[in-house]
Amino acid sequence: MELAGTVAFITGGASGIGKATAALLAEAGARVAIFDRAEERAERTVEQISAAGGAALAIDGDVAVPDDVERAIQATLARWGRLDIVFANAGINGVWAPLEEIAPEEWDRTQAVNLKGTFLTAKYALPALKVRGGSLIITSSVNGTRIFSNTGATAYACAKAAQVAFGKMLAVELGRDNIRVNVICPGAIHTHIGESTITRDLDGAGIPVVYPAGPTPLPAGAGWPREVAQLVRFLASDASRHITGTTIFIDGGESLVQG
Repeated sequence: MELAGTVAFITGGASGIGKATAALLAEAGARVAIFDRAEERAERTVEQISAAGGAALAIDGDVAVPDDVERAIQATLARWGRLDIVFANAGINGVWAPLEEIAPEEWDRTQAVNLKGTFLTAKYALPALKVRGGSLIITSSVNGTRIFSNTGATAYACAKAAQVAFGKMLAVELGRDNIRVNVICPGAIHTHIGESTITRDLDGAGIPVVYPAGPTPLPAGAGWPREVAQLVRFLASDASRHITGTTIFIDGGESLVQG
């Protein structure tokens, strides 16, 4: 129960990495606010956490809409009166296509959810985080940071690379407030993010590359949400109190052989 008494705010907390993290932080004693567009899935997650003896709150909204994010933070504070851990996790793959085929509005939506959503989450959470200090954790990706061979993923990769820069800038800016900022970069994880992916005309668009057998050097292959959640739990806790401005890859070594 190393997080007993704390309050965590998680974007994209109704499925995948976000859901696994919500359950794990609650298990460690945190009270968890789950912010997600998928209202029914968020409510089910809250029910599961409550049934296990934890405390959770579901808040519906779009991470790319400033009013929604601000309202969600205020709802969290209204319920529990504090904020200690922020996990800016919401993201979409968006459209993967040759650059000339990506419409400006498709590019904008990918940036809005992945990058602007991270900015809005941090912006509206900071006043509460500055009261006691805390931990801000951002979900980036191996794409745009170590892997550049996913042809057509340009909008996604650019947003994910920018999240790393954003996290490092904030780590310096917020250190005096005892706020730690770290970025995690998952590789292939068993989640539902594929549901947000639209691919067009990618056959023949990239350079053929032959990778070693298997998706990762480790035999297990793609990771699982709970494995990523364990990393977030560590970064949220005092066990990582001397870690900030760090980018941590959790990909089974995938990006070492598929970059």
